[in-house]
Amino acid sequence: MNQTHSDLLGRLNLDSLPITALIKNPGTNEIVANVAGLVMLVGVLVVLFILTKFRLWRPLWSDWLTSTDHKKIGIMYVVFGIMMLARGVIEGVVMRAQQAMGAGSGFLEPDHFAQLFSTHGTIMVFFVAVPFVLGYINFVMPLQIGARDVAFPVMNQISLGLTVAAGMILMVSLVVGEFSTGGWTAYPPYTGARFNPGVGPDYWIWAIVVSGVGTTLSGINFAVTIYKMRAPGMLLSRMPLFCWTVICSSILIIFAMPPLSVAALLLGADRYMDFHFFTNDLGGNMMNYANLFWLFGHPEVYLLVLPVYGMYSEIVSTYSAKRLYGYLSLVIATMSIAVLSFTVWLHHFFTMGQSALINAVFGIATMLIAIPTGVKVYDWMATMYRGRIRFNVPMIYLVGFLILFVIGGLTGVILASPTVDFQVHNTLFLVAHFHNVLIPGVLFGLLAGYNYWFPKAFGFRLNERLGKLTAYLWIVGFMITFLPLYVVGLMGMPRRSYSYTDTEFVPWLVLAFIGALMILSALLVFLEQLRVSIRDRDQNRVPFGDPWDARTLEWSISAPPPEYNFAIIPTVTKRDAFAEAKITGQAYGSDDAYEDIKLPKNTPVGIMLCVLSGVWMFALVWWIWWLVALVTALIFLLVIGWSFFVDNERVIPAAQVRQEHQAWLAKLKATPPVDRDKEFSPENLGYAKTELAGDA
Repeated sequence: MNQTHSDLLGRLNLDSLPITALIKNPGTNEIVANVAGLVMLVGVLVVLFILTKFRLWRPLWSDWLTSTDHKKIGIMYVVFGIMMLARGVIEGVVMRAQQAMGAGSGFLEPDHFAQLFSTHGTIMVFFVAVPFVLGYINFVMPLQIGARDVAFPVMNQISLGLTVAAGMILMVSLVVGEFSTGGWTAYPPYTGARFNPGVGPDYWIWAIVVSGVGTTLSGINFAVTIYKMRAPGMLLSRMPLFCWTVICSSILIIFAMPPLSVAALLLGADRYMDFHFFTNDLGGNMMNYANLFWLFGHPEVYLLVLPVYGMYSEIVSTYSAKRLYGYLSLVIATMSIAVLSFTVWLHHFFTMGQSALINAVFGIATMLIAIPTGVKVYDWMATMYRGRIRFNVPMIYLVGFLILFVIGGLTGVILASPTVDFQVHNTLFLVAHFHNVLIPGVLFGLLAGYNYWFPKAFGFRLNERLGKLTAYLWIVGFMITFLPLYVVGLMGMPRRSYSYTDTEFVPWLVLAFIGALMILSALLVFLEQLRVSIRDRDQNRVPFGDPWDARTLEWSISAPPPEYNFAIIPTVTKRDAFAEAKITGQAYGSDDAYEDIKLPKNTPVGIMLCVLSGVWMFALVWWIWWLVALVTALIFLLVIGWSFFVDNERVIPAAQVRQEHQAWLAKLKATPPVDRDKEFSPENLGYAKTELAGDA
């Protein structure tokens, strides 16, 4: 142990609160820190007030927090991701403001700036991108393969609980203690006990370990679901491309997350038990951490981006009114990327002392991975070629992605050369590159999927005008924010710099700050779009579930879908099963083969593990050992006790399923289909007039 504490609250005391620092040393830096904590506390109080005023506690508990329905779990993942996105964007704006004023030292202290870039990276990668991706997979994938749920519904609920608990511990760091200053990668020695004895790195360690367990469980769940629960006739060669990207991403999760968890736990052993895995003395080696982290870190990029590639594939096919071009080549490219992603991790530390031969091998592997990515870009463009394209919101994001992602990819190929990397490593050129890949490659796709599948999830369309404004603000704001950083990086400005003396940087960094304000505006318009859409939902209902004339099975059922997904499990005979059925006029055939449907009962185990693991992490961070022991025992008792509970299924009678399905079919048959000219009018009830004839 680094220190000995006998106090009941470990190392927790009044000095752990930001307000104490403000009282002792008032200044702009302390005001910014306290305002951030105050905003979080006010947000929590507002949510509690709304839940109480509108008596939402009971439905929140019974319909959502204890639900094992994959669709509701997916929606909760996305809601959590949006909440964390708000914090991540605001932190990014504050950092850009600090650097715009950095020639005069700005308004933040170096330590606070270091906390900002550490939390920003950690949140955006682990608690925005990951929950968003897991949310879409949860909602869409079982519907696309014709399943009633994922393979392990309760484990799915537990995965969500662990992810949310880990995200919340980062929010707690705003008001109790401070966060790590070691960056989102948490490299030692910056996170070692001697260099950084505070609680910041401990917040990072336990958040990463717990969220990593949740994500790994999700990867196992998704892989088993696709392998074992596809509808009759849905061969692997007939799966939608999104499902192919999900299975490859799930394999990446299963094999890439453990190295990160091991690295974080070993770092914790160094800090908590005075081990020396990553120190300069007693046999430790900091490079062991770098290898373990990036053995996870580069596959992590692709376990995020591959499902988004799948989303883009679904979107480009639907809004081009064409079958996806090059299906087989896209599948092969997806698998190639998944394999090659494990062969390139060392390019993240070309400058750290390996031999020239090793650098050359990893440089070549990095260049090779661009080839299957290029195949995908050409296939998407070929799908659009001579298509009947609709430039709806998802397609705007797709076009922005194609342009900007190619730029980011080309700069990645440049950085794959070790000699070039030596010159621009740890400059803002590198910051521009990875944002140029992750924002168009992941975030734009997630926002496109949000607009695409929202009507399926909630039964009404989003406001198109505000959606387009959001998209343009994101795209233009991104370009103004990050393209200037390429220039400043080539001029030699190191990344993570809170101040500088070269005034030539100032115009470019002021421009980047203006772009960051545009991104903040995009976030605000995004939230306004949701508010307006909820207000006007009655004019935009799509109960029949297919507002876009789409191609895959999730669009063949009502919106929102019934809890059992399909009244009758479909039999698949071709790829794009729903499109084929629409062409032949058999998309909504009535079948009398209804059966009783078994579904898992609601259970509180996920939310209970969420709360317990949150308390467990907090106690570990602050060395409250009696609480660590108590909560550990409670977690074991909960898991063991739940394993003995066998009454965990309920039955929906076939008669009820028949009644609900036949009533929906009757209403659909009495409704005229709507063509694309009226796609955003109240007449579009989700029964699109197909333009797919002769295409499938």
